[in-house]
Amino acid sequence: MIKLYTLLSLIILHSCIDSSNRETFKEQPSSVHEIAFVTDRDKNSEIYVMDKEGENLKNITNNDSLDFSPSWSKINSKIYFYSKRDGNPEIYSVELNDNYIERLTFNPGSDVLPTSSPDGKSIVFMSDRDSMSRNIYIMEKDGTNVKPLTKNDSYEESPDWSPDGEKIVFTRQLRDSIDTTHAANGEIHIMNADGSGVKRLTFKDGYDSGAKFSPDGKKIAFYGSQQNVWDLYVMDSDGSNLINLTNDSIECYSPDWSTNGEWLVYTAGTRGNYNIWKINLSSNEKVQLTNTKGRNESPVWKK
Repeated sequence: MIKLYTLLSLIILHSCIDSSNRETFKEQPSSVHEIAFVTDRDKNSEIYVMDKEGENLKNITNNDSLDFSPSWSKINSKIYFYSKRDGNPEIYSVELNDNYIERLTFNPGSDVLPTSSPDGKSIVFMSDRDSMSRNIYIMEKDGTNVKPLTKNDSYEESPDWSPDGEKIVFTRQLRDSIDTTHAANGEIHIMNADGSGVKRLTFKDGYDSGAKFSPDGKKIAFYGSQQNVWDLYVMDSDGSNLINLTNDSIECYSPDWSTNGEWLVYTAGTRGNYNIWKINLSSNEKVQLTNTKGRNESPVWKK
């Protein structure tokens, strides 16, 4: 009888602990959410946030339409993203504390891939609003004062700011007039924040994209293909000392740096099943953060 009472007590205690953990998992202050990413676990693409261990998940867009490409504001608890919820791709912001969503662009063209400047005052993004291609634009954080930084026939994507706000790194691809696939050779370029001084940084075979500056501005991480395999690469900010970081048999793409510069969070998978991982740059230790069927991708670490 004593043994039975003890067993029942342990079961009740364990149940209470589990209940407490589940409640903690459901609702956490926004300060614990360090990584934003895109997932289709709700049957359509939504922006989620989680902590650096892959826990305390929260859906912050929660819309029937498709939401993509999160980017943290550097000055408040907002995340920028683009969505097709109003018929064509437009840029929005969502307030992490109350999930309030605001539309920032209003153009019949496709406005995508927003990235906040280090001072939080500006957003660079990609748009095809003024040409037959996709070029880099800049606007104020409220969506006003839109102006182009590049304007040419080259397909461009994935802009990112240097930590001091003086440079922008991006991918430029020469392509056919209607080809926007990875069939052509995309290379990483860098330019001044006003669009001047464009310089090519990568010269390897295959398509290179998704370049991100390290927190100290000395390194650039990106993903690239070689012999039809997608891996993560790291190089110095001038394009030298190129290293294949993952050298994996599965697809690895969309890297982003941790605040301390010790980890990269990224997407990895194959055959339509992709999850979020992180890799330590010193030890090459890999940690899986999500584990669902479908697509978990485009992770970004809060800076």
